[in-house]
Amino acid sequence: MIRPALAAIALAAAPALAAAQDITRVATDKSVVQAADALAATIEPAGITLFARVNHGKGARMVDADIGEAQLLIFGTPKVGTPALIDNRLAGIMLPLRVLVYEDEDGQTWLAYHAPADMLSGLHGITADAPYVRTMTKALANFTARAAGQAE
Repeated sequence: MIRPALAAIALAAAPALAAAQDITRVATDKSVVQAADALAATIEPAGITLFARVNHGKGARMVDADIGEAQLLIFGTPKVGTPALIDNRLAGIMLPLRVLVYEDEDGQTWLAYHAPADMLSGLHGITADAPYVRTMTKALANFTARAAGQAE
């Protein structure tokens, strides 16, 4: 009886494991705070709303754990996101966009995000080549490269 339950758990976890492989990571020599500040400074002048900045590192320290520095920035604009929601309301689970700025176990700082085409194209009515998916993809690549100091 235990084996079918384990198989069910493994099958349920498979999409999450596959999704983790679709994460885009951009390295930076900046600290987490510097990179997160740079990302915020990059998106706001572009007319993008920064909805929240979650400090996961601080949260972990509140429970006496150390995950290093990690901040999640949640941002977007209805001009780009609303068409995805029109095509499929379930896009609202994945939007607004998110970038995790974190320090790995070796002290390297990364800006990481889930590629919009991978994240949204599995929803009925949304294709990987939808104009808003292309816009989100270009914006995330541009914003993270600029925040990392890799582009002007």
